[in-house]
Amino acid sequence: MSFSPSPRLPRGPRRRSLLASAAGAALLAGCTGGSGSGEAGAGPSAVERAHARAARDSEELAARYAAVIAAHPGLAERLRPLREEVVRHAEAFGAVSAASPTASGTAAGTAASPSASVRAAGPANESGGSDVVPTDEKGALALLAGAERKLADRRARTLLDVPGESARLLASVAAAGAAHVFLLTEG
Repeated sequence: MSFSPSPRLPRGPRRRSLLASAAGAALLAGCTGGSGSGEAGAGPSAVERAHARAARDSEELAARYAAVIAAHPGLAERLRPLREEVVRHAEAFGAVSAASPTASGTAAGTAASPSASVRAAGPANESGGSDVVPTDEKGALALLAGAERKLADRRARTLLDVPGESARLLASVAAAGAAHVFLLTEG
């Protein structure tokens, strides 16, 4: 007994294909709309605010690195690559002019003397006080590691509030900050 093909071939898309397409379109529409995306004059979006804060935080962290490098020139070779990466992070978030990668003189308004005070409302200084660069290298590295850790944690929390590329950028920079913590605390 031979089976012959069905005399009636389906025309057009099947019901399952239509349902899957409709569900996919609904998901895409839900992912692309942002809060206040169609409102004129609604102020900066959550993404713009997150980027501005991340740029500011990275600039302040770069200033911390510069202060520690100035206070402890023996750490310059170890810290300069980390600081340069922090400067690149600030630029990735849209910072117009990140602090200069050299530690000669001042950086972003931070005094560069051994008793330099880091007066940023940045990652390790949200209480309003000022952090003084410790006189010992171990303490200075701990200061930077603490600042990196707090900033990486904040960025990890923030990435939940922003969509797509911004979340990926925040996640990447938070991971780099966590790696910096490891490099600062090893050895």
